[in-house]
Amino acid sequence: MILSGEVLLVYHNPDDLASALEITAQASGQIIAGGTDVYPAAQQGNAPAYFLDVTRIHALNGVSVAQDTIRIGATTTWTQLVNTDLPPAFDALKQAARAVGSLQIQNAGTIAGNICNASPAADGVPPLLALDARVELASAARGTRSLPLADFILGVRQTALAPDELMTAIVIPAPSATAKSAFEKLGSRKYLVISISMVAAVITADAQGRITQARIAVGACSAVAQRMEALEQDIIGKHLEDISITPEHLAPLSPITDVRGSGDYRLDVVTEQCLRAVQRALA
Repeated sequence: MILSGEVLLVYHNPDDLASALEITAQASGQIIAGGTDVYPAAQQGNAPAYFLDVTRIHALNGVSVAQDTIRIGATTTWTQLVNTDLPPAFDALKQAARAVGSLQIQNAGTIAGNICNASPAADGVPPLLALDARVELASAARGTRSLPLADFILGVRQTALAPDELMTAIVIPAPSATAKSAFEKLGSRKYLVISISMVAAVITADAQGRITQARIAVGACSAVAQRMEALEQDIIGKHLEDISITPEHLAPLSPITDVRGSGDYRLDVVTEQCLRAVQRALA
């Protein structure tokens, strides 16, 4: 326990998952999985019932590859992810990992923290959507459940995580050996910047260069990152030079106008980013 002024802060730092789940079953608290988003968002005089630091729980860390799935532990850092040998379909996720803040942030920030923060501009979400990722959630009372990532993030700073749950892993179906990927991010500068818009694409093509499978996700252009399913379907069977992106392809998006750019500008940029991401993936 830590005494801060007149407020008693309770800080838990367990090294096993069972203990952590027992804690989350109690009063509402704040989970720390790196802390790179938790501390900047803290408000004076508005402390949670407790802080639960899960970074010492070995079972939540690391990447494991099985025949059918690739499992990324919730507290796996961006640096760990970059340094893990993964198929080319994960290149977009690694490129996004290198775009998350500074090297210090990448060393501490975790993939689950990025997801659970539920920012529309979370760099890790579009590549994970393009990989058909699911999230694994655990509760002491109800056990483990799995949700598609697209169903987990509900809105700005809103998720389907129950008060007594922890995210334990991100589980991704093993991609085709020929699938390749790319990530495009636009910011006001190259590093240490919140995304104006971003696109991740996972593309598979045949020997003639015709696209046989496509998954394309856009972030920072709506309340939650989204797959562009109409665009995905339209480019199947086409060569790169035959692809034309229309406003109808991007209809699910609703970009805002803010200090980083107007909504119209974001739509113009995303159109080009989608083409570039597909092009880089095919290359």
